[in-house]
Amino acid sequence: MLLADSAQVADGKLYVLGGGWSITGPEPTPSAVAIKVGVDSHEFNTSHHWELFLEDADGQPVRFETPEGPQIIEVRGDFSATAPNDVPVGTPVDVPIAVNFGPIPLVDASRYTWRMVIDGETLPGGLVSFTTRPAREVAEEE
Repeated sequence: MLLADSAQVADGKLYVLGGGWSITGPEPTPSAVAIKVGVDSHEFNTSHHWELFLEDADGQPVRFETPEGPQIIEVRGDFSATAPNDVPVGTPVDVPIAVNFGPIPLVDASRYTWRMVIDGETLPGGLVSFTTRPAREVAEEE
């Protein structure tokens, strides 16, 4: 998993802009999570469910007030992989996933983690953390 300014999937590859950061803000800015899932051959032709959650430093889901009430930030989807042609039998397959977000109003000077869960399990590499900068003090006019 990699934090980025923007990401997309095309032709089975991840295209990442402004990738590899771990400090942001303090003002909300668009961001993305670029993910590469390795699928072993024994998992081919099987549907896998993934979920991506934003958590605070205590591992609790980040909640935001909306007109419908408090909501957590989560994205869900499914994927499957098949054996590629013209490669040795048993070759694993990479499944790229790009999730883009608009500006998220986060608390300044705080730590957050994106958690990727696949089929109900957080796998190795399924976490990526970042910190928001402290708010800048605005000089008062005299």
